[in-house]
Amino acid sequence: MTDNNVKAIVFDVYGTLFDVHSVIEECERQFPEKGETISQIWRKKQLEYSFLRGLMGNYRPFWEITKDALRYACMAEDVELTPDKEKKLLESYKKLDPYKEVEGVLSQLEGYQLAVFSNGSEEMLHPLIEHHNYQGYFDQLISVNGIKQFKPHPSSYLYALEQLGVERDEVLFLSSNTWDIAGAKTFGFQVAWVNRSGGIMDELGVTPDYVVSDLTELFE
Repeated sequence: MTDNNVKAIVFDVYGTLFDVHSVIEECERQFPEKGETISQIWRKKQLEYSFLRGLMGNYRPFWEITKDALRYACMAEDVELTPDKEKKLLESYKKLDPYKEVEGVLSQLEGYQLAVFSNGSEEMLHPLIEHHNYQGYFDQLISVNGIKQFKPHPSSYLYALEQLGVERDEVLFLSSNTWDIAGAKTFGFQVAWVNRSGGIMDELGVTPDYVVSDLTELFE
């Protein structure tokens, strides 16, 4: 499956294991005919705010950023986000749909230390993993909240490495996000880009070690 020296297989969460746009259904329920647009803006601003706060040195947990991004998306679409609607939409982030192959792949990865490593804070990750009964597959759920520095900052990957207790080149890191792949590869991890949408890699001077269209290709 991978180079013989891989000891830990580490997964990004949002867009890699779980579909962030599975919130569209709840968005549409709360704001008919605007669900898809709100979901797209919500995700875009969620990432943007994490990058900006990283650059400004003004960290806030990803849960708060997710809330701020939702509020922005609703203002942008000129809809009223009541406290009840906000609560329902935020709760949907703790119940995102996994991609169809995820559980089958996780159940076959024996002999490796398995972990998730996410910008998501603990109050987001733990309920999501537990909602789908995936906690038994993972040795660790690692959040950047432990170091308060978002990916793709090198210190975030160093923090994950310290939690794993292995060498840099003994980690295979998987993400659907090209900026995350670039950050992890630059840090020294082996990386597999999960290119579900048939996109192109960003021009950041980084080439992934592997490119897969979904997680099942790990076995090929």
